[in-house]
Amino acid sequence: MHRSGAWLTALILIGLVLGGIVGEVLHANQQEETVAAMMSWGDLILIRPLKALVIPIVLFSVLVGVTSIGNPSRLGVIGGATLVYYLATMLSAVVLGAVLVTSIRPGEGLPPETVASLQSAGVAEFERQEALRSRIEDASDLGMGGAWSSIVDQLVPANVFEEMVAVRPLGVIVFALALGLALAAGGSAATPAIRVIASLFDALMRLVRWIIWLTPIGVFLLVAGTVGRIGMAELVGPMAKYMLTVVVGLAIHGFIVLPLVLWFFVRINPFGFMWRMRRALLTAFGTDSSSATLPVTIETAQVEAGCSKRASGFVLPLGATVNMDGTALYEAVAVVFLFQLFGVELTLTELVVVVITATLAAVGAAGIPSAGLVTMVIVISSVNTSLAGHSDAALPMAAIGILWGVDRILDMCRTTVNVWGDAVGARIITQIAPDEEPNDEAASASAI
Repeated sequence: MHRSGAWLTALILIGLVLGGIVGEVLHANQQEETVAAMMSWGDLILIRPLKALVIPIVLFSVLVGVTSIGNPSRLGVIGGATLVYYLATMLSAVVLGAVLVTSIRPGEGLPPETVASLQSAGVAEFERQEALRSRIEDASDLGMGGAWSSIVDQLVPANVFEEMVAVRPLGVIVFALALGLALAAGGSAATPAIRVIASLFDALMRLVRWIIWLTPIGVFLLVAGTVGRIGMAELVGPMAKYMLTVVVGLAIHGFIVLPLVLWFFVRINPFGFMWRMRRALLTAFGTDSSSATLPVTIETAQVEAGCSKRASGFVLPLGATVNMDGTALYEAVAVVFLFQLFGVELTLTELVVVVITATLAAVGAAGIPSAGLVTMVIVISSVNTSLAGHSDAALPMAAIGILWGVDRILDMCRTTVNVWGDAVGARIITQIAPDEEPNDEAASASAI
């Protein structure tokens, strides 16, 4: 397993590098049709097979985790600790993003003609992206209250099969928690069903291991398509300072904050653990999707990184749904950047509003039509409402179009941090919910 894992990691890295090179060549030669084709093939080869496994893996991993924990009171302790971890790390990420963007001030100091060009280009992009505009308008009508109402609706699904078809994991998780508790309370009568569930979950993990070998090809195609559409020139263009602020924030959170949290609670080498999770992190970067990466995250966490089946079966599916450290940090930076670009000065009150709403919007992303740029609408609306009390300034929703061109690259980075945050949480909760019989990989990882 170790040797094959090393080969796979090397192939994924090669795919990332070659994808960047080929994408830049395609961008320079304006091969838009080829770029679109590569994105489509990448989606077909890697993202769609992984997404097809998301709901089955969420269902069976939670069932296996809950039935192995058994005691409802113990599950309450694990659930409470998990939610505290999620909220604390997301809040720290948002505060970090707010501090960086107000210190670096990437939206100020640009020549007036550059600012005017960005604003007009952003409005034009907003109008051109019909699907994005429709989702943003829906989210704007939804508002924070509506977003949370939608989450509550998902917490009590009327038809769990509809939730599965719509790929809404939150309702499936709640159903699996309830069914798992019922099976755990069923005693010997439920033992055959529990064994079948465990066998099905094992088969799903085996299927994931087969699909993982498509990762190098899929990552190559997806990265080539992304770079081919955007081009490396964006890294040194007028948005460079903004992008640098986001990346620096994600790097501090990913390489300093989360490792310190892991070391404090578990006392293991956090970078050794990060290395063991490398396949999931590289897959997250290439696919740009926490949900699509979930099968790989669970498989890597259990087999290579020493996370228990109990902890990872509960923490990782829930984390892929509600724990978004990278997204929360990104939204804080992006919103303040846009206000700076439009010449709107935010007071401490508005910055507090950004911190609170960005954290809640990241948690509530599962309850609205999309994430990232769309959840940002909730933050902007809240800040505009706060500004209305003492200023006529307001940020138009079309300003989000400014971010669209560079969002894919930043989304790849923040998705990686999202998955890393989930993995750290699973390793911490493993201390509370270890497996009764740790496998060899778990035993060796715990000695890092």
